Amino acid sequence: MRILLLAPSKSIHTQKWALFYKQNNIEVKVVTFADHYSEDNASKVDTFVLPKLLPGKLAYFSGVRALKKLIQEYKPDILHSHYVSSYGLVGALTGFKPHFVSVWGRDIFQFPLQNMLNKRLVQFTLKQAQVICSTSKVMAEETNLYTNKNVYVTPFGVDLAKFRPIPHEKEKDSLVIGTVKALSDKYGIGDLIKAFSQVTKKYPEKDLSLLIIGDGPQRKEYEGLAAKLNIEEKTVFTGKVPNDDVPNYINKMDIFAVPSTENSESFGVAAVEAMACGVPVVVSDVGGLPEVVKNGETGYVVPKESPDQLAEKFSYLIENPQLKEKIGQQAIQHVNNHYNWIDNANGMLELYNQTLKKGMRS
Repeated sequence: MRILLLAPSKSIHTQKWALFYKQNNIEVKVVTFADHYSEDNASKVDTFVLPKLLPGKLAYFSGVRALKKLIQEYKPDILHSHYVSSYGLVGALTGFKPHFVSVWGRDIFQFPLQNMLNKRLVQFTLKQAQVICSTSKVMAEETNLYTNKNVYVTPFGVDLAKFRPIPHEKEKDSLVIGTVKALSDKYGIGDLIKAFSQVTKKYPEKDLSLLIIGDGPQRKEYEGLAAKLNIEEKTVFTGKVPNDDVPNYINKMDIFAVPSTENSESFGVAAVEAMACGVPVVVSDVGGLPEVVKNGETGYVVPKESPDQLAEKFSYLIENPQLKEKIGQQAIQHVNNHYNWIDNANGMLELYNQTLKKGMRS
C-alpha cells in the first residue's frame, strides 16, 4: 500500500501516523505546506513541500497543481488529508479517489460558522471525500451538520508502551497538580492557576505544587497571574519539553487537569495520556473530553471556565487518597480497553483496505 499523507509536517499527530505506516512496511510520503514543515520530522519520513504562491486561503489553491503532479508520479493508493478546511480542500480539488478526510477540531467546530463561503468550502470538501474520519463521536455529529455521509469514529489512542505508570518516590505530604498543554486561553490555563490558588489556601499545611508543561503566546500573562495570586513559588513553568519526556513529567503528577474552554478540544489526547499513566484527570465539559473521561470513574468532568468547581474536584481527590488511587487504576484499564494506539491505528488500516476492496479509485 502507498499513502500520501496531506497534513502539517510539524504536528506530532502527523508524525505519529506516518511512523506507524512505516513500521508496518507501508510506503508513506507526507505532503505539507512550507510554514507547516518540520526538518526534524522530515528526516524520519519522506516529506514533500507544497508551494504557497498566493496570500491567505488562496494559497491552498496554489498548491493543487503541484499536488496533482506528485500524485501522477507517486501513484498513491490512498490520499489522506487532515484538517478539512485546508489540506482537505486541497486534496478535494485534485479529484483523486479514494480521498480520506480527517476533521481535527476548529476546522469543523468554528471555521464553517465564520461565514457562508467557509461553510460552502467545508461542504464541498466533505462531498468530494470517499471516507470521512473523526476522532470522537461529538465531532462526528458536528461534521454531519455539513454532510449526510457516514463519519467513521477513529479514536487517536496513545502508545501504552510509552504512556504507563512509572514508579517514583514521593514525599509524604507533597502533591502535584499539572497539565501538558499549549499556553493559551483555549486550554483554560488561567482557570487552572486560579483553581490551584484556591487549593493552596485551603490546605496551607500541604506541600502543593502546580506543574505546567508547554509553551505558548500567553506564558508571560500566566506567570504574571501566578505572581499576582502569590503562588509563583509553588508554580513551575517548564516550557516545551521533548515528546519522549512527557510520560516522565505526567508521572510526577497526582492530578492532571484539562480545563479547556472550546469544543474544538475534539478528543483530548492529553487526558488519555494521563489516564494511561494512572493519573486521575479533571476536565471541562467541552468537545470530546466528556467522551474519553468517565465521570466519577476515571476522573471528573466540570463546567468550563469554572475555577471554583475545578478546585472542588482537586480538593476531593486530595482528601480521598484511596479513591484517587482507585480512579487512577480504573483510568489505566479504560485506556487499555478503548484507546490503545495500536488498536486504533490498525482500525484505520482496516478502513483503508475495505475502501480499496470496494474499488474506489481515480
